[in-house]
Amino acid sequence: MNLKKVKMQNNKIFILLPDGIGLRNFAFTDFYKTGATAGYEIVFWNNTPFELSDLGLAEIKIEKAKAHPLTDLYKNALKIVELRLSSKKSKDSIYQSYYFSPKINSVKSFLKTVFTQSITFFNTSDRGSQRIRAKIAQLERKTKLYHDSLETLQREKPAFVFCTNQRVMLGVAPLLAAQDLGIPTASFIFSWDNLPKGTKIIETDFYFVWSQHMKEELMYYYPHVQENQIIITGTPQFEPHFDSDRLQTKTEFCKNHHLEQDKTYFCFSGDDVTTSPNDPTYLEDAAKAVRNLNQKGYNLGIIFRRCPVDFSKRYDSVLTQYADCITAIAPKWIKKAESWNTILPSKADLELQVNTINATDFVINLGSSMVFDYVIFKKPCAFINYDVPNGLPARLVKDTYNLIHFRSMTSRDCVAWINSPEEMETIIISLLTQNNDTLVSNASLWFEKINQHPPQNASVRIWEAITNLIRPIS
Repeated sequence: MNLKKVKMQNNKIFILLPDGIGLRNFAFTDFYKTGATAGYEIVFWNNTPFELSDLGLAEIKIEKAKAHPLTDLYKNALKIVELRLSSKKSKDSIYQSYYFSPKINSVKSFLKTVFTQSITFFNTSDRGSQRIRAKIAQLERKTKLYHDSLETLQREKPAFVFCTNQRVMLGVAPLLAAQDLGIPTASFIFSWDNLPKGTKIIETDFYFVWSQHMKEELMYYYPHVQENQIIITGTPQFEPHFDSDRLQTKTEFCKNHHLEQDKTYFCFSGDDVTTSPNDPTYLEDAAKAVRNLNQKGYNLGIIFRRCPVDFSKRYDSVLTQYADCITAIAPKWIKKAESWNTILPSKADLELQVNTINATDFVINLGSSMVFDYVIFKKPCAFINYDVPNGLPARLVKDTYNLIHFRSMTSRDCVAWINSPEEMETIIISLLTQNNDTLVSNASLWFEKINQHPPQNASVRIWEAITNLIRPIS
């Protein structure tokens, strides 16, 4: 699928990176090259610590960006209001589990909580949510970030501003500035589970979504967004999986990561500590099963890929105790600070992830989207489906799989289910020795529902949409 080169009156496109989340999709894939080949002048409006100029990409740095001091409180209130409205609209209490109450450990945190509660009390309605959004816009127009953004846009005169993430507060002021100058804007809904969580803080002229399913979600949760504002493109995050030039042979991969070439490996992919605080126990259960199987004559190993934003030491004891079974290959992400949104992906990690998938037979995790990464390689996934007795406090596993995004599953047989530690060994043997065509076929149907196909053409579809929106001159 090729994007035709077009003549434009103004071919400058700003790609707004309010934080590091968009780097993986839009700076490290072929998205930039696709747009440049089509004749666009692409400038990353960069609010991350990452130096994109080091990759040869044009960028304008956003310096010392700060939101209005009150905006975060209104943002929290908006999330509470929207989750309450979704709960009421659907008659489903699951939405309340998406909100985590802040810790009150000081007078300041107490006052913030009281202020947020008072906002939600008076605005729990569709009209109230719009009042909060209007207040956020009013506050952000007073910031230095807004006025700096006006200055940048007036100087650079882009034809379009595309924001890579719908949930970051620091994206509001730059987009308001663009809209106030009459520059069309769009935002990308960056993850498959975002819309039910009440995370859309950014208001733009257009929204680029993964699928028809996500389009319907956007209209359901945000009825003020009109159908003609939503464009289905898919996501670029899966495009590297189709690039055969990134693939190493198993010999190369094993040599690079000190693996045994004659051993059969599967991947255990970790979740973040909030989603799965008991992940170390699940990893240990998998390692026990592998150790038992190896004593029976198998030759198996686990490649452990932790959640990229998890730099904790919580797995250390398991990795040490089961060093004969587990090889940890950490994601190549860069930790710039303590908060999760300052932990940045790297271009090298795209290749690492693809080759980890290529070198392993299947993946085990607790409800991770890695099921989609593996199905591209025609490989199955197993979901952990049991709670840890006397483990760390956590959402019940049955409640995890009742979350809205898992209800999109086209069949329960999209994955294998590990319902107890005792089943771990049985499921591993089944995935190694049985025909997994049904699992892979069902997971493929789920993936087609979640993400526009063919998935490798997402960047082309995004640039085609931008071309249509800024009306090329023939």
